[in-house]
Amino acid sequence: MPRDTARRVSLDNAETARRWLQAISDEDFDTAMALVHRDVVLVPPGDQGPYVGAESVRRWMEPEAFPRQMIDVLETVAGPDGRILARHHITARGRYSGIELDVVSWSVWTFDQDGLIRRIEIYLEREGDRAREAAGLSSA
Repeated sequence: MPRDTARRVSLDNAETARRWLQAISDEDFDTAMALVHRDVVLVPPGDQGPYVGAESVRRWMEPEAFPRQMIDVLETVAGPDGRILARHHITARGRYSGIELDVVSWSVWTFDQDGLIRRIEIYLEREGDRAREAAGLSSA
């Protein structure tokens, strides 16, 4: 792929990831779902199992636990093959507990040839090196 084309694809993919995160923050789940492949895989942090398929990811996006969450993208880095590494700040308040969530996390985004999101892997803040490795970026 020519260098200019690869750069444009990376910029487009980074913008798609940002649009998806903004749609989640805005609770605009229809917009978020329009950006994913029907066979999308979302891998949450920790030992949680993956969500496979658009309907499964949609159920993950609409949790009862947090009536509202804000996701601010702090940085994005283009990796090889159009993958994107993102670092974000998430704030939310528990619907029933009132407990406030305030975390920084990482995500690695993989896209198909049409620019749809194929895979999202989420990492805790302390797992930045693992996230960089998953994005094909050296942590050194």
